[in-house]
Amino acid sequence: MDNSKKRLLVNAITFGRVPFVVLFMVLAVWHSYCDKGREFQWCPDWIALAATVALIVASLTDLYDGKLARKWQVVSKFGAMADPLMDKVFYLVVFPTLLWLLGRQPDEGPHALVMLIFTVLYILRDQWVTFLRSVGSLYNADCSAMWLGKFRTAATFPCACLIYLYTSLHPFLVPQPLVYAIEAFLILLNFWSIVTYTRAYMPYLKRSLE
Repeated sequence: MDNSKKRLLVNAITFGRVPFVVLFMVLAVWHSYCDKGREFQWCPDWIALAATVALIVASLTDLYDGKLARKWQVVSKFGAMADPLMDKVFYLVVFPTLLWLLGRQPDEGPHALVMLIFTVLYILRDQWVTFLRSVGSLYNADCSAMWLGKFRTAATFPCACLIYLYTSLHPFLVPQPLVYAIEAFLILLNFWSIVTYTRAYMPYLKRSLE
């Protein structure tokens, strides 16, 4: 396989995150309506499990596109820009879906509020970091992802799967205290990431304001 085909395959894996997160959303909403018995009178657990599989596959695309690009030596600036964009698509689809699912459960009102804060924080963090990188690029700064940003992304995917399992099949698989601990950890991780990126790009912010 030549490099052009290898690069095409890597990019296909990267953009493959989109159909799988959309499939997750469709299946998760379908299962929720089944569970409520509003439109349907039956609720097979395979719908929730299929949604979980779609979420896992979407998560794995983030792992294997980068590994293959480095293994085949086809790392590109296009891929470096596309990968964080696909991460944002993941957050913009998955977290609002989880928020909606929690909002439909009468005993999860406070939890839904936490998920609302969680979702807004994730979106604001990504927009802020994008802004910082844009400012840094004006001064030829190294705008590649920091290890903390990579760790945040890697930690978010499995945590999102566990939160969904809780919303769809709890308390059989994932206990509520574990979910609260996961969400608290990710919230703290987001704040840490915001502070770290801001400190790193502060010299460029100061220069742009002079």
